[in-house]
Amino acid sequence: MNDADGKGRYGRPPGPPLAELHVHVGAAVEPSILYSMAHAQGIRLPVTGYWNFVDLVTAHPDRVKTHDGYLALFHWTELIQSSPSAMAACVQSVIGGGFRHANIDLIELRFCPAKRNRGRELDMDHIILSALHGMQRALLEYPEVRAGLILSCDRSLLPEVNAAIVRKAIRYRDMGIVGVDLAGPEARAFGGVRALERPFAEARAAGLGVTFHAGEVPGSEQEVAEVLERIRPDRIGHGIRAAWHPTLLEQIHRDGVVLELCPTSNLRTRVVTSLDEYRFVIERLDQFGVAYTLNTDGPEFLVTDLPGERALLRDAGILDDAALARTDQVARRATFLGANPLEDVGEPISRLPGTLPARC
Repeated sequence: MNDADGKGRYGRPPGPPLAELHVHVGAAVEPSILYSMAHAQGIRLPVTGYWNFVDLVTAHPDRVKTHDGYLALFHWTELIQSSPSAMAACVQSVIGGGFRHANIDLIELRFCPAKRNRGRELDMDHIILSALHGMQRALLEYPEVRAGLILSCDRSLLPEVNAAIVRKAIRYRDMGIVGVDLAGPEARAFGGVRALERPFAEARAAGLGVTFHAGEVPGSEQEVAEVLERIRPDRIGHGIRAAWHPTLLEQIHRDGVVLELCPTSNLRTRVVTSLDEYRFVIERLDQFGVAYTLNTDGPEFLVTDLPGERALLRDAGILDDAALARTDQVARRATFLGANPLEDVGEPISRLPGTLPARC
């Protein structure tokens, strides 16, 4: 192909280097890679042919119209990733692909190891260490990139399983595990926020970052309040329902909690009904001085990337270039990887300008 200007398929992606903090490994691997992995493992798929498989593992708006429908896609990707070699290859591919195609030079990937051990047939340590090996391989290939892994607990798991995941995160904190998270569908199995209070406090004491999926779907506002009180997270995944509740916005600002926004994901799952509603969310966060980052959630599930998320909000007149640059600065300050001494990322999160004073 003609690529005389250095752009095109193999050219450097346009735009500045970007940081992304909210990416699920289960939603971030190219379908072609997953398809080959599934066949290599002899997994019996419910569809025949590559293009039908693509439909199986992507959230096309004609097929996926709810939050639960989106989460259901993880069944097949997590199954395919349920081997040490698969996890190593998947993590390596996401980091390398993100840098090559979207200029992501700082990335945090998250996954639940208990969803990838085939019902305890496989050892979680092997899954985690293989993921770390894949990350290190990618960083060897792409020294421009900084990366870390977050281990996710899950609402569908029993409290003792989630506690075990946190212990694994602490055990491997010096090898590239940088934080813990809670994700998954609405379920009672995990015992509620209270059940994670002690494990997450232990993770924080061990030097890990703490993030928590909350406030994504309507009706989850009370859980946000409980998460802020009991978990005291550094960041919240999504958190958009707080926009309708000034008291939550005030507390999020006072506590210096950063929201990990995923615009296309929220629109596709219809937890936000339109770009106008997303405009309202952003305006409220800005009004109350709440810091936020932009993320894809799952670039392959949603057929998007971080430059596309930024363009979506820019083209809708929701964020201008200066505001988009601030979201990247926030991500670089809020990362669990720690500060890069070569970067000037501005003021600490707790000193971001807003209508409310930061808590001392």
